[in-house]
Amino acid sequence: MKVDGHDWLVKERPGTAGCYDFDWISGPNPGYGFSLQTSNGISITEADMRRSIASFPAEINPETGYLD
Repeated sequence: MKVDGHDWLVKERPGTAGCYDFDWISGPNPGYGFSLQTSNGISITEADMRRSIASFPAEINPETGYLD
């Protein structure tokens, strides 16, 4: 998935309904990203995924490439 010029690999975690792993393919650190899980196990929409992805890079320290 491409969001705001960044490439992401989104995978629903096997065996855990409503849990998703977001790997930041084009980010500054290989293998870096985040996970989301709904409290009720219901799938999230692509629009919700895109909103979550779009907010993540703004939280990254530009010097380290990681969350502060």
